[in-house]
Amino acid sequence: MRAGLDCKFLALVVVLSTVVRDGDVLCGADPTDGFVQVPLTEWNFELQKPYDKPLDQRYSYHDGVRRLWVYADDKPHDPSSMTKPRTEIRIRGLDYSSGVWQFEGYGFVPNGTSGVSILQIHGASHGATTFMLRIYNGDLKYYVSDLVDINDYDKWMRFNLIHNVDGGKVTLFIDGIKKFEANDHGPGDLYFKCGVYAQANASYYMESRWKDIKIFKAHD
Repeated sequence: MRAGLDCKFLALVVVLSTVVRDGDVLCGADPTDGFVQVPLTEWNFELQKPYDKPLDQRYSYHDGVRRLWVYADDKPHDPSSMTKPRTEIRIRGLDYSSGVWQFEGYGFVPNGTSGVSILQIHGASHGATTFMLRIYNGDLKYYVSDLVDINDYDKWMRFNLIHNVDGGKVTLFIDGIKKFEANDHGPGDLYFKCGVYAQANASYYMESRWKDIKIFKAHD
């Protein structure tokens, strides 16, 4: 009788660790199960920062931690741009337009940073972006209105952002827990970005920190 129960328990564990086709993850599985890690070099981490500032005045990389900060009265990243200030990492060389892709990284937002995008998927058929994760007074939101998580200042969090292009879905996990899912904004030249990018009602000083950034692609 005990052996039968053990077999059933083992079968349940196997089922819960299985990844569903098209990039959907079952409860109990790790978000990266069924994905293959794509090799990255430092070249893949393209920095965008106020065009008139030296990089070391808006970015540091020490002991594996990438710290990015910007001020609300900073210049945009390019003299011809009319966008708001940013210091962001753009994952270069891994643009995609199909398949199932995933960004993983550990992020930290210090108290006081608000009204800023910290993680995004750039590119879409409709609009400039497919996904934006913003922080407002310590709460994470999908763009402006959809609440994703609360009380997220001053702690390291594991972010797994999955984009199923063919299925038209974006899914966000925080610390291994599914927190949000939405339709994407259509296909395009797509890539991941993280850091700080000022939005409406941004705080004067904005900062986020990132470490252990990885990119994954689902098995074909």
